Amino acid sequence: MTPEELIADVCPKIRDLGWAFYFTPETIAVGEQLGLDVFQLYCLGRGGVLGDVESAVVVSAFGYFNPSTVSGLWNAAKEILAPREAGRIYMECSANLGRSKFADIEGLDAFCAAAGALNDAADPVALTLYAGISAEPLVDDTPGRAMQLVTVLREFRGSAHLLALRASGLDGKTAHFIHRPNDIAMFGWSEDDPPVITDVERAKWQAAEALTDQLILPAYAVLDEAGQTALVKGINAIQVALTG
Repeated sequence: MTPEELIADVCPKIRDLGWAFYFTPETIAVGEQLGLDVFQLYCLGRGGVLGDVESAVVVSAFGYFNPSTVSGLWNAAKEILAPREAGRIYMECSANLGRSKFADIEGLDAFCAAAGALNDAADPVALTLYAGISAEPLVDDTPGRAMQLVTVLREFRGSAHLLALRASGLDGKTAHFIHRPNDIAMFGWSEDDPPVITDVERAKWQAAEALTDQLILPAYAVLDEAGQTALVKGINAIQVALTG
């Protein structure tokens, strides 16, 4: 398997699974205990790895959201809980999902070794959200660590994709309307907000996808055949555990 084939296989699964803990009943309950609703906890927990920053920094790192939506959630939530603490609690929520779902997965140690090697090889320069979350310590137990690594690697490609979009001449809002037209309300946009989207913008989005894969390629290329196999088998088993 080439590194390009590995990326094509595992990255869509990492994208779809790394956020699986965001809106679980257990995570929602944690937020309620802290005095945060589910969206406040999402914003403060995911962005909290950046520290106690102005909301514009979080808007920049998240990329696709209506800035006023992020600012409102961030400013209200950080009055209740310190952002760094929220970030660490959110990472623990990720670990807890792994602990509840992955105990019976075989080969999980090998998956963690491969995903960890990939994470260690990833260059965080210009990847704001990934730089923040990758600096957070991972738990020691294998199921929790496995889920955290999926979450962290999701931010790796996600942050690289935002960089690639800007390099390709697209803003996050336009990219969101191209790629997720059915989710605009969840990201704070309304029917009155759509940008002009032509074949030119769609071509830029495709170019950004290709550039994203080029940006993350050096990290995925560090895995030998055994590491590739462990990563593929592990993420497939995790997919079954979370969605089966």
